Amino acid sequence: MGSFSIWHWLIVLVIVMMIFGTKKLRNMGADLGGAVRGFKEGMREGGAEAKAGEAASTPQVTGKTVEGEVREKTESKA
Repeated sequence: MGSFSIWHWLIVLVIVMMIFGTKKLRNMGADLGGAVRGFKEGMREGGAEAKAGEAASTPQVTGKTVEGEVREKTESKA
């Protein structure tokens, strides 16, 4: 009773096709595929930008030592 058989899903598919029609379902499928492709491209571009940002924000080590002393702790007010 909890799981549906293949026949239940086929009946649901036939009812959906009768309500929406095959042309509208085809257009919805194409729109969904385009959205997924756009999402994947955005994820690839975001990953490339993040890697480039990490490389740019990493300080370059030049081998020079900078000596200093902290005298007073200051708090930034934002």
